[in-house]
Amino acid sequence: MSVLQQMLGKYDTTTTDGALNGLREVMQEVALAGLYRGGFFNKAAFYGGTCLRIFYGLPRFSEDLDFSLLASDADFSLEPYFKSVRDEFAALGIDVEISTKKKTVSTGIESAFLKGDTRLFSLAVHAEKTVKIKFEVDTQPPLGFSTEEKLLLQPFSFYAKCFSLPDLFAGKMHALLYRKWKSRVKGRDWFDFEWYIRKGIPMNLSHFIVRARQSGHLLEDRLTEQDFREMLERRIDALDVAAAKNDVSRFLKDAAALNIWSREYFKELALRITLKEG
Repeated sequence: MSVLQQMLGKYDTTTTDGALNGLREVMQEVALAGLYRGGFFNKAAFYGGTCLRIFYGLPRFSEDLDFSLLASDADFSLEPYFKSVRDEFAALGIDVEISTKKKTVSTGIESAFLKGDTRLFSLAVHAEKTVKIKFEVDTQPPLGFSTEEKLLLQPFSFYAKCFSLPDLFAGKMHALLYRKWKSRVKGRDWFDFEWYIRKGIPMNLSHFIVRARQSGHLLEDRLTEQDFREMLERRIDALDVAAAKNDVSRFLKDAAALNIWSREYFKELALRITLKEG
């Protein structure tokens, strides 16, 4: 059995969503391996939902690969890493296309903590339908986060530099509280919020404040725990729970886990958040 078959064998590919999610996640892991070979993790760390999924066991699929440089570098380019990513896919018999573009404020910001100069590239593989994954690298990131080395065993064994869980939680809460999606609700944020609480992971309030300051949502250098909790309660009061369920259900094996969702349920979860400084 080939490495690619072994990697795909972990997934239920009997449904369209299952096949798509499985193939996308295999592509993500191969891309991470290529970035590792290219030395990318000497300069950057992995964060976001896909990081949580692949390295910390989040029970939902995720679409994009989000990275933060370890130090600001407005001149950073992804292009030097393209060859190692292509080579990693080629070793598995997969041809990929990589395109790059510079994101600007005028095109909109999917996540509030990603600024206008965030660099992106997308990678596509042609199967029965084209499967795409998007990479985003924050070149002038909010700092004050810690990292750890996390092991991935396929397509070969390597370590990727990842945000620590309290800092990942801070980034998630920043997105949950400040994300602007017009009429769309990102239920994936609320699913992750629930996961962090269930796991008993504390949130790094200091890193949350750095993110909120940089994104312009917080004008002062401090935020009290009470202010944070009141802000979260207001966000829950405005939540369209049905829309949130609809957004996240296609990324889950069993959407029945969402049956308990309600504003009251999320308020109960909010009471269980533990905040830490630094």
